[in-house]
Amino acid sequence: MKLKPLKLYNTLTKKKETFKPIKKGFVGIYTCGPTVYWYQHIGNLRSYLFPDILKRVLKVHGYKVKQVINVTDVGHLTSDADEGEDKMERAAKKEGKSAKEISNFYFKVFKEDLKKMNIESPDYWPKATEHIKEQIELIKKLEKKGYTYQTSDGIYFDTSKLKDYGKLANVNVSGLKAGKRVAVGEKKSKTDFALWKFSDADAKEKRQQEWKSPWGVGFPGWHIECSAMSMKYLGEHFDIHTGGQEHIQIHHSNEIAQSEAATGKPFVNYWLHGEWLTHNGEKISKSKGGLYTLSELEKQDYSPMDLRYFFLSAHYRKPLSFSLENLDFAKTSLKRLKDIVSRLKEAWSRTPTGPSNKNIELAFGEFMGFLDDDLNMSRALSYLWEILRDDRLNNSEKYELAVKFDEILGLGLDKEKKVRIPADVKKLAEIREKAREEKKWEDADQIRRDIENLGYIVEDSEEGFILKEK
Repeated sequence: MKLKPLKLYNTLTKKKETFKPIKKGFVGIYTCGPTVYWYQHIGNLRSYLFPDILKRVLKVHGYKVKQVINVTDVGHLTSDADEGEDKMERAAKKEGKSAKEISNFYFKVFKEDLKKMNIESPDYWPKATEHIKEQIELIKKLEKKGYTYQTSDGIYFDTSKLKDYGKLANVNVSGLKAGKRVAVGEKKSKTDFALWKFSDADAKEKRQQEWKSPWGVGFPGWHIECSAMSMKYLGEHFDIHTGGQEHIQIHHSNEIAQSEAATGKPFVNYWLHGEWLTHNGEKISKSKGGLYTLSELEKQDYSPMDLRYFFLSAHYRKPLSFSLENLDFAKTSLKRLKDIVSRLKEAWSRTPTGPSNKNIELAFGEFMGFLDDDLNMSRALSYLWEILRDDRLNNSEKYELAVKFDEILGLGLDKEKKVRIPADVKKLAEIREKAREEKKWEDADQIRRDIENLGYIVEDSEEGFILKEK
């Protein structure tokens, strides 16, 4: 089957481009990972769904994919202006634990959340604290090339040395004004950023996480971590970098600046950014409400797959409005979808399609066409529903297509919860089926009620009955 070219919207060029890998048959992807000081909320989790779909699409195109998701366990300060507390240190004080205990616990929870949502694990999970050597070496390169300067609190990158600083976000450097999020202090320019921060020798409490460096005892800046780790595992020039759109103006712009200054090469070819999850028209946040963790939703009887379906219902570059009502709709839709696929499986088991089926090939090509158009997940999902309603396809074809589509959608449509049906319930269902064949409708209805009283539901279809837990 011949696929259409994969096209992706590149934040760097501000247009949709046909994807061309640096190395034939291979794609390197770096995905901005979590700062593991607390639970990741569902707004955070949305940022990992579209890279998962991207990986699956690339594999259908025959590429070998290497993905890296970093773990920020030091250096992410509470202010974008290189000020405030280190989030890890603050969490450690709050919970009365070591920073390592904090990071290990919340990283484990995060990985479990991704697994529950059927988001594939990356090839590497590099932690910032385990790559201090690489970060120091990268800063030394920048220092040697004249891109750094020292202040009383750290080593900073001099953005004035780069003509194209801020090209990712179209930052107007000369028009920036210092404000509560962009402080100047000893910095030469408002856009300069910390590469290495010195520990405060006069602090009442000594930092838990600090290292010796050529410039003094301290810890790395948040931005240098991603550059050092991505280049270690993917090389100085790689294919795709993904993340949330909130990182465009500062974090990702700074990654590009320091990486390209150090190597003299283009850093990343394609930058992909996901839009926010919103609540009442605003970015989902603790202050604005609508903030849930996956485990909190599970306690309210929503499954991780309900949330995955909900995320798939909108294009990754468009805001998605979260509410429990919208999640209810996703939950109901997914249940209907799984019920339909379950019934279709019965037909397929009796008359599977042949090894080469033109209907399946054509429909899968159409499905991939939507995904190849900048990962249009919502259109691909709606096309699955169209296929299931298409009278030109038989039930076996519909089943095989649903399963094939789901290799990318990842909803587990063919993975039913295994329920052990008691023998007496099965026997009642068989007696009811015979009563229906003999058109003894009152008897059949009474047996259905008897089955429900035992805690099970019997569903009828053209292919026979299906028993499920009530």
